[in-house]
Amino acid sequence: MLKRILHHFASRVLTAGLSFAVVWLTARYLGAAGRGQVSLFYTDMSGLVLLAGLLGGSSLIYLVPRRNVWHLLPPAYGWALVVSGVGAVAVGLLRPVSTEYVLHLAGVTLVQILLSINLFLLLGRKREQTYNVLTTVQAALLAGALALAFAAAHWLSVDAYYYANYLANGLPWLVSTMLLLRLPDAWSSPRGRRRAVVRELARHSRGAHFSNLVTFANYRFGYYAVAYLSGNKTLGILSVGVALAEAIWLIPRSTALIQYVALVNAADKHGQTHAALRSSRLTLLATAGAVLVLAAVPTAWLAAIFGPEFGAAHNVIVALAPGILFNGAGMQASTYFSGMARYGVNNRAALLGLALTLPTCLLLVPRLGMVGAALGMSASYAASASYLLYHYRRAIGASWADLLPDWKDLTLGLRMKEG
Repeated sequence: MLKRILHHFASRVLTAGLSFAVVWLTARYLGAAGRGQVSLFYTDMSGLVLLAGLLGGSSLIYLVPRRNVWHLLPPAYGWALVVSGVGAVAVGLLRPVSTEYVLHLAGVTLVQILLSINLFLLLGRKREQTYNVLTTVQAALLAGALALAFAAAHWLSVDAYYYANYLANGLPWLVSTMLLLRLPDAWSSPRGRRRAVVRELARHSRGAHFSNLVTFANYRFGYYAVAYLSGNKTLGILSVGVALAEAIWLIPRSTALIQYVALVNAADKHGQTHAALRSSRLTLLATAGAVLVLAAVPTAWLAAIFGPEFGAAHNVIVALAPGILFNGAGMQASTYFSGMARYGVNNRAALLGLALTLPTCLLLVPRLGMVGAALGMSASYAASASYLLYHYRRAIGASWADLLPDWKDLTLGLRMKEG
């Protein structure tokens, strides 16, 4: 388990580094206002991608080990087409954006969803190396295309970001489609069986994905509040601080994803959960160390790296730090409940976080600006994670000492680092 997690983590570190390059390129070449526009587009797209998960998403990982790929893929693709088109139009009606923005939002969202569907199906069939390679290639293509557009072609426009996304998502989608075609699953089967699988996919997706939608609102309601009350420039600075802080989550997400795949494929789920506790503790330890290092980065460094406007992102990072740590711990618990199809616990945790996000952001953003948004997000993360960890401990029959790292874990972590 630890070896698989380390391999996946190495891939995620590389992907995070490339994502950092995207943040740096858009901040450095487009400035705070341009970075704010990119962040708002990415947030809109991410929300639509999550809506597409109502008939697909991570539930594909849960179902594909025991179901035919070609029963799962068509309904997921069809729903992706509906969500990307109707969702983009809805954004255009809700906010004053251009027709060009709506068209790019629909196009980029569609290709992003199609790629994610393919990757979830491959991951569910334990093609972890393929998943890691394609996600890394996706990030590399996006960063490379932006570097060429900004630095070489001097195309200093948000439009460059749109077209870079078409390339970065489109090529890996083609490759992943070819890999799916090589799977041994039969193309034809009784129509009634296909309908049953579609109903099963819809049932699991709704239960599993409701918490993801609410969690997205927790994560990004502050973006919309800042954009509306303070403008794109302030949002751009906030987004850089959030991007740096949330990059730490690649540590717990790497562990959580591998544990999820192992759990849904395990015959003895209780034994699998307890076997994974040590890796969870090491993950929490690494997350805490990363939070401390990031919070200690001087303001002057941020200004030197991203530009003079972005030094203020340090205050955002400090405000987010406690919530980032709490949520990193909560991801392990959330993974367990998803793997056991106990979606209600995750849903209630997400709703608890949202109940804090909305009032705190509305109260604090007018007074503290982007720092108020960060404080609201941090409070939401802490509340949701606390609820998840409480129920996780009870569900698996563990003590708090089983969940929290001790001296032995620290020693093991240091030996692994040295090795």
